[in-house]
Amino acid sequence: MPGSMKMTSVLPLGISWLVIGCGGSFPEPTQKLADAESAHRSARELGADRKTDAQLNLKLAQEEIDAAKAQIKAGDNRRAEFILLRAKADAELALSLSRETDAKRETTAVIDTANAVQNAKANGATQ
Repeated sequence: MPGSMKMTSVLPLGISWLVIGCGGSFPEPTQKLADAESAHRSARELGADRKTDAQLNLKLAQEEIDAAKAQIKAGDNRRAEFILLRAKADAELALSLSRETDAKRETTAVIDTANAVQNAKANGATQ
């Protein structure tokens, strides 16, 4: 009977450690990976890899996605999640910089066209 007393006091302790151990594992960040890859793909499709301002951030995002995949493979899902947050931010920055470059180019083209029309009118009026 004294032996069963030890067993009943050790059993709850063992179960609690088991529950803590299982609850302590970090789930694989599959959604964060998909989000980072999606942002990277969007930036690449908008030509961020060909625009000087955006290239570095796009490259960083790809490196971070690769690093996160390595962390997931190694079982460090928590670290992978943090890396993926950074990767998504870098990809989104590349996307924004790419859009900004396009907007500046379009603005310059509109201004040049407006100036050409204005100059043509001015030259037509003086002749």
